Amino acid sequence: MSVSEKSRKKLGGLGETVSVIVQALLLALVIRTLLFQPFSIPSGSMRPTLLEGDYLFVTKWAYGYSRYSLPFSPNLFSGRIWDSPPERGDVAVFKYPPNPSLDYIKRVIGLPGDRIQMRQGQLFINDEPVERVKTGQIDNPDITEMNRPVDVYRETLPNGVSYDTLDITPNGIEDNTREFVVPEGHYFMMGDNRDNSSDSRVFGFVPDDNLVGRANIIFFSIGGGSSPLELWNWPTELRPSRLFTWIE
Repeated sequence: MSVSEKSRKKLGGLGETVSVIVQALLLALVIRTLLFQPFSIPSGSMRPTLLEGDYLFVTKWAYGYSRYSLPFSPNLFSGRIWDSPPERGDVAVFKYPPNPSLDYIKRVIGLPGDRIQMRQGQLFINDEPVERVKTGQIDNPDITEMNRPVDVYRETLPNGVSYDTLDITPNGIEDNTREFVVPEGHYFMMGDNRDNSSDSRVFGFVPDDNLVGRANIIFFSIGGGSSPLELWNWPTELRPSRLFTWIE
């Protein structure tokens, strides 16, 4: 085999490798844009439902697609394609309205036209109290971030969706609010950790276009501020009971 033939063979092999890498990257981009996006929980605002160190899959098609469904959010089009409104009680990832470069995750509480208010820690929707039952206390700092027992309440929304909320501070600063009237094309979001959540009570309504997707499943979870790559911390910090659990 001549030198030129060897060079052509090497170039051909290199070209094939590059082609495989490019195809894999394009496939990953399509999956992330249209199907699933991994998401990690950065704060405790959704405790006890979601904990820092939880890693989720977010379904991108759940609400259709907007510019924020695409990497870097290019302004290629307005509105949503194949729009499918979220349901009350969904745990949704969205772009933070004051700064759309940031991803937030909260629960959908108010739909367009709803009137939302907190009164002495009780959630009211359209002037009707949402069912709220104290189920006990959690005395686990990994779940509550508190070194003391914390009251847990089970809320059930009008459509039957139930979930646990924490009441860290009775009569906290956001336990009594004005009435919020959700405008058309917007949603009212709240964290399950009611006394430690910057949500629509603080930053206002979330436009429909800002929705990224619905959080469906926790595929990995590790505590203690550890990274999933720190394998040496798995024996003590891994949360096996949370792996591959559905989010309610």
